Amino acid sequence: MIHSTAIIAPGAELDSTVSVGPYAVIGEYVKIGAGTTIGPHAVIEGRTEIGCDNQIFQFTSIGAVPQDLKFSGEETSLTIGSRNRIREFVTIHLGTETGNGITTVGSDNLFMAYSHIAHDCIVKD
Repeated sequence: MIHSTAIIAPGAELDSTVSVGPYAVIGEYVKIGAGTTIGPHAVIEGRTEIGCDNQIFQFTSIGAVPQDLKFSGEETSLTIGSRNRIREFVTIHLGTETGNGITTVGSDNLFMAYSHIAHDCIVKD
């Protein structure tokens, strides 16, 4: 179910089983796999691909531009695997060109409230 107040950009690709909470914002280059739940006020943007059965809680910021002064709008990305629990206020940023252009998060991880996954990080399963 997609809540009526959620904003989903026209280019976003969400599996039909994805649930999106109130006031969540999902950008045009985002892809989200089956069974994933997006909480209220979550923001998912950039070239972000999220696998299946993830739980993304309220007020997360996923796929935002990196906190790197060298970044100037290059097309970089973020890939998140399946079955992750991403708790409240977690931030996960896109990669940078100096880090091969990608931030990678594997599967079956728990990211506790307020944690930050910086640009170019590789978090394995």
